[in-house]
Amino acid sequence: MSKNPVVHFEMPYTDADRLAKFYQDAFGWQMNKTGAEMGGYVTAYTAETDENRMVKTPGTINGGFFPKKDEAGQNMPSVVISVEDMAAAMKALEAAGGKVVSQPQEIPGIGMWAVFNDSEGNRVSILQAHPRQ
Repeated sequence: MSKNPVVHFEMPYTDADRLAKFYQDAFGWQMNKTGAEMGGYVTAYTAETDENRMVKTPGTINGGFFPKKDEAGQNMPSVVISVEDMAAAMKALEAAGGKVVSQPQEIPGIGMWAVFNDSEGNRVSILQAHPRQ
């Protein structure tokens, strides 16, 4: 098994209702629109999850959609990579030629999350999940 797997995807949206209807109708995904407290994020359940919201089938991932922003380089799809140690991962990605875009932020009930640009300017995120109970 590889280290630091991709565990989530993200894409921007303009209209949350239209977006949710599209993915629900086209692929049968369960879509959940959050409120302002979560920045209008829309979660997409593409695979069955357990009581901790983790996918049950190895190799599958869920994702989410965020409101489009006026900032250059912020409106592109990205993947989220699982890391065991946020600080060590940030040092390693910068040493490899990446650039941290946002400092780690708490996602309630999930873990610590940060955005970086890879060596090619792609927007990517890292997630240090909270330990499972």
